[in-house]
Amino acid sequence: MGESDNAMRILHVTPTYLPATRYGGPIYSVHGLARAQVALGHKVNVVCTSVDGPNDSDVVHESLVDMDGVGVHYYRSRFGRRTYYSGGMRRAMRQAVAAADIVHLHSVFLWPTLCAARVAMAMKIPYVVSPRGMLVADLIADRGRLRKKMWLALFERRTLAHAAWVHVTSLREEQAYRELGLPSHHLVRVSNGVDAPACDDLPHASSNLLASLPDRYVLYLGRLSWKKRIDCLISAMVDVPPDLHLVVAGPDDESLLPKLQQFACEHGVSRRIHWVGQVDSDLRWHLLCRASSLVLISSNENFGNVVAEAMAVGCPVVVSGQVGASEIVAKANAGIVVEATPIQTARAIASIALDKTRAAGYCEAGRHYAREHLSWNSIASQLCQHYALAQQ
Repeated sequence: MGESDNAMRILHVTPTYLPATRYGGPIYSVHGLARAQVALGHKVNVVCTSVDGPNDSDVVHESLVDMDGVGVHYYRSRFGRRTYYSGGMRRAMRQAVAAADIVHLHSVFLWPTLCAARVAMAMKIPYVVSPRGMLVADLIADRGRLRKKMWLALFERRTLAHAAWVHVTSLREEQAYRELGLPSHHLVRVSNGVDAPACDDLPHASSNLLASLPDRYVLYLGRLSWKKRIDCLISAMVDVPPDLHLVVAGPDDESLLPKLQQFACEHGVSRRIHWVGQVDSDLRWHLLCRASSLVLISSNENFGNVVAEAMAVGCPVVVSGQVGASEIVAKANAGIVVEATPIQTARAIASIALDKTRAAGYCEAGRHYAREHLSWNSIASQLCQHYALAQQ
């Protein structure tokens, strides 16, 4: 679609971007949103670093890169990589913000958000903030508590106070935000979206991995992180049908794999667990389409994009109530919401695996809900309506 009379110039500022998929859901979400906004006729640019773990993505730096119609500018972070500081981004930010009607910031506690917010304030360009699940008391306490409290006091409260609005993706994220006593003059709740292929239309995956997997498995898909409660899922495998395996797919940035493998050995289920590491987009969809269920029982998750992806392809979901997307799972009847305990998790996994009628109902309900409510076109339209109001 070409630009319309109501077309906006939208700038997204994010610490990392494609192809740095190791950072999970936010990477896919920001690009899904930006791409859908282009399809709606808006001019969309992204400013980001090229940080990809300890290395940099293989991209062109400090020049416009077209990605599905989105104009992406990558900058190196040579020093201060923990906060994604970039001298090149700092020099370019004023020009990037000046060329925008609205600026959308996709992080907190990180330098790119601070830099873009201060430039936007000075130039009187409205901006919005998506905390991406980081403004949660337990997460602040468990990871860098002193540093984050200082950052909140010195920088982030002002950033949030001057934002046109703050974007949260679930009721759980909204409640967690309010519990911190942060500026909440205007919170907007819009879920993340998903554009999933039909399982029957997936391209052939020439992968030995798929051929090596058992016929029946439950799937964990995402980063191996302490908050994802993979240990609880491993414990649950003790009490599920013995022919049901577990596939764990995702990068191990926190070096948890050896401990989790040892934990599986101690529980006598190591032979039924397949650790496949990070997978590309095509394999991701194949794994979801073939799984008996997707399991995500995190201790805290602002949304959980993989839940929406599973629903979209008709994969039943077992999810903890601490996952933001659990509200749409319950609303759509697309799976089972559990307490994150081995017993409850095992019962839910087994009930889906053993009851084909129930599983089929979850499949169809999830697909229908995702089609009606979670398309990126629908999500982008909602956010653009709020953008327009912020400019008035």
